[in-house]
Amino acid sequence: MSYLFTSESVSEGHPDKVADQISDALIDHFLAFDPSSKVACETLVTTGQVILAGEVKSKAYLDVQEIAREVIARIGYTRSEYMFEAHSCGVLSAIHEQSPDIHQGVVRKRPEDQGAGDQGMMFGYACRETDNYMPLALDLSHLLLKELAAIRREGKEMTYLRPDAKSQVTIEYDDDNAPLGIDAIVISTQHDDFVQPKDGTRSAKQKADDAMLDRIQRDVIGILIPRVKKQLPPRVQKLFRKDTTYHINPTGTFVIGGPHGDTGLTGRKIIVDTYGGRGAHGGGAFSGKDPSKVDRSAAYATRHIAKHLVAAGVCDECLVQVAYAIGVARPVGLYVNTYGTSKVNVSDGEIARRIGGMKEFDMRPYFIEQRFALRTPIYSETAAYGHMGRHPRTITKTFSNAGQKAKVKVKLFPWEELNAVTQVKKAFGLL
Repeated sequence: MSYLFTSESVSEGHPDKVADQISDALIDHFLAFDPSSKVACETLVTTGQVILAGEVKSKAYLDVQEIAREVIARIGYTRSEYMFEAHSCGVLSAIHEQSPDIHQGVVRKRPEDQGAGDQGMMFGYACRETDNYMPLALDLSHLLLKELAAIRREGKEMTYLRPDAKSQVTIEYDDDNAPLGIDAIVISTQHDDFVQPKDGTRSAKQKADDAMLDRIQRDVIGILIPRVKKQLPPRVQKLFRKDTTYHINPTGTFVIGGPHGDTGLTGRKIIVDTYGGRGAHGGGAFSGKDPSKVDRSAAYATRHIAKHLVAAGVCDECLVQVAYAIGVARPVGLYVNTYGTSKVNVSDGEIARRIGGMKEFDMRPYFIEQRFALRTPIYSETAAYGHMGRHPRTITKTFSNAGQKAKVKVKLFPWEELNAVTQVKKAFGLL
């Protein structure tokens, strides 16, 4: 009997993602000017207002208002009719110094003894559904919105688009967990009020709304979907069926959106950030946290392990859990679940034991930071369209603050690199 599974994504203009991007821009600036910075920064955005709060221990002093405005402008909130505009919104900072009680639990005389910044459990997941070892429904949900944002920025087609948008993809699977087709796609996109009613009557308003909705539906199916399909391998293109159901702005008009339509807060889209509901999530958010917070760094490290286990042929699907006690360097547990897809003649517990003993996957916080160079400003790029499944690449970033400039060469998404596949194969006798 076939079954359905659904994942969603949200655009960079979604209010929660606006908040995430501001928080991670602050992280990047702190790390650019002081790599030892300890930061936990939350952002709230609403009509005409940004509120920054959190704890910081850093040698750097930032113009946080200017950084927030730069992020908002880059996203596309640059018009007064949005009721949330980069240069006119208020920005209130309530950031204070980090608690010494937390600091003493993290910092040690020997760097390798650095304690975990908090207790908790973190998960990593990987599967063979896509070339980047991510769940298909989430991967498609992200791609739909990335392409919608590209169309908006090009300004040649669908010129009515505004920054806020959401997507959702439902995949039909067979009993062997293989995708049979795309059952449904949901796209809700904010837009200009580009058809005006002829008069003030309710019927005229409804007629104008219907005309806008009809145009948006035709453009999503006729412009967006073909552009997305071109980027997909043939096996995924075939999953778009004639009977795929499209729900385009199903509530009707979507003119009021962004932080004016819905208050946004850092860390409210953690499932969008990870695996779209597949596997598991420990509950901790990523954005706004420096890498001493294992909520973030250990989630990247477990993704690195899970991806290696699948890529090396140990299994076809994998969930990895790690857990910590605050202030303690070594994890209190490492767990692996291959969902019965293991290709090696050992238990999942033995897989976890062998992985836990490999220097390539040392899960102490200091070694995670060193392995992925996490004290470099690499976080703004993670704050929209997912932290996992992205393509690692090296770029140079320039930061300006209060007359100072910092130019930093960084590698983005290093936890996605498959740089220890040979070692994993050796560990499990697959060479």
